[in-house]
Amino acid sequence: MGNNLQQKAKEIFHLFTFTLLTLLLPLSFLLLAKFSDAQYYLQTLTWYHSPQHFPYVLTLALHINPLILYVLLSIISMASLVHGLTGKIIILSDSLSSSSTFLQPRIFTAWIVLCTFQVCVGLGIEGSIEAGLYDSNDESMGFGVERRSLLSRVVFLLGLHETMHVWARVVVRPVVDDTVFGVVGREEKWVERVVEAASLGALWWWRLREDVESLVVMVEAKKEQLIDVRVSDFVGWWLYYLTVTIGMVRVVRGLVWMVTICLYRRPRATGVTSLLEHSEIDDKV
Repeated sequence: MGNNLQQKAKEIFHLFTFTLLTLLLPLSFLLLAKFSDAQYYLQTLTWYHSPQHFPYVLTLALHINPLILYVLLSIISMASLVHGLTGKIIILSDSLSSSSTFLQPRIFTAWIVLCTFQVCVGLGIEGSIEAGLYDSNDESMGFGVERRSLLSRVVFLLGLHETMHVWARVVVRPVVDDTVFGVVGREEKWVERVVEAASLGALWWWRLREDVESLVVMVEAKKEQLIDVRVSDFVGWWLYYLTVTIGMVRVVRGLVWMVTICLYRRPRATGVTSLLEHSEIDDKV
């Protein structure tokens, strides 16, 4: 009885920790969108005339966090695109079947990436909240540029979910499994996928669906207002449409799977019908 309760407590703690760490990836997109807003107002000199200055934490985050997050998100997004196109992904559990020599370095790398994400997101959120970026009205963030359509939003959400899933499998799961259970390569449970999707949906409905579009709207707004487009703006625009591409690949793969299932079942149904017709003819004879 005591062992069962302890195992249940471990599983609940594992699910809670796994979900929170998995949300670091969509939170990174949200944070980069807020940084894009701040950079936009800095370039238009809106906040230079304010009597208040940026907090030191936000100033540090504006110069360091975007660079690190852009690099890490680009690597993870490209890995997600490759996974969507080929269906293959390198995960830490694959090395268990061959040799455990490469397991520890990979877990160590996953720890470094995860801690880097956590520090960057935590530092950026703390600084942006202190500066009041999350208190801004969404209507004032429109920049005079038309927002994305509902279809593009849905496709982006699908791509973000796919990228989030790859992030969870490659980085989060090995670290959490090794920390909680001392084993890497545990079988994924359906409840983890459900909670992962539900948490992303809640974050999307709360903030992400409107704010993340700053990554792509920013470039269009700066071009219309003849403001210099920085490399960070271009990378944010590229990340947005890369995620949309991942979502489109997922949609196409889903459609191909449905067509394959339909074509597979149709000959079987036709064969059953022909057998019934032959049996009816035999009965008449």
